[in-house]
Amino acid sequence: MTDTGQLVFDLPHLPALGAEDFLVSGSNQAATEIVNRWPRWPQSVVVVVAPPHAGKTHLANVWRLKSGAVRLEANALSESDVAALSPGSSAVVEDIQAGVADERALFHLLNLARENKLSILMTSRVAPGELSIRLPDLRSRLRALPLVAIAPPDTALLKAVLVKHFSDRQLIVEPPTIGYIALRMERSMEAAATIVAEIDRVALASQRRVTRALAAEVLRAGEDGSAAAS
Repeated sequence: MTDTGQLVFDLPHLPALGAEDFLVSGSNQAATEIVNRWPRWPQSVVVVVAPPHAGKTHLANVWRLKSGAVRLEANALSESDVAALSPGSSAVVEDIQAGVADERALFHLLNLARENKLSILMTSRVAPGELSIRLPDLRSRLRALPLVAIAPPDTALLKAVLVKHFSDRQLIVEPPTIGYIALRMERSMEAAATIVAEIDRVALASQRRVTRALAAEVLRAGEDGSAAAS
């Protein structure tokens, strides 16, 4: 075999979704406090609003583990899902911006939350008042719900997330390199995961340590690829 190139095995890693792995900064502080305040919520239903890849699914999972909540998808919600909930139980309803399969089922769920003291945490990319809801009573109810927002990650959070992703891959990276990446990357949780994965791939393929120079190469390659695609 004459090919001397490094063989790279793309092995899976296991990103954790537990409370101990959720990283808190100013961008998600208010939403984190709501989760920590449960079950002493002022109302039985709370909506967490965040742009894509800002961490709302992770936060919802932290609350689900804490509360023992059932996880439901808004675009698959049915009356049978609602009927299966017992008084005093909890549910996470994910991604209501993706559409509600049965608007009457969701309206019924909100009524049960008030009558049977259910705890409901809903997630959405947009505020409930901006959703296209046909049922007038549901539209009114959603607009009245308390909401907390998660902003795009700030620099402090991006640095912490980068460290976590590198740690998940058993890579130790110097703080100046972390800072260099955080200041130049797209400000999203998804971008952090993508960049770390690519840096890991390039480091393995070239048998190099993760340094600022290697990170700069990966970032430049990503910019060149984006420019070519546009």
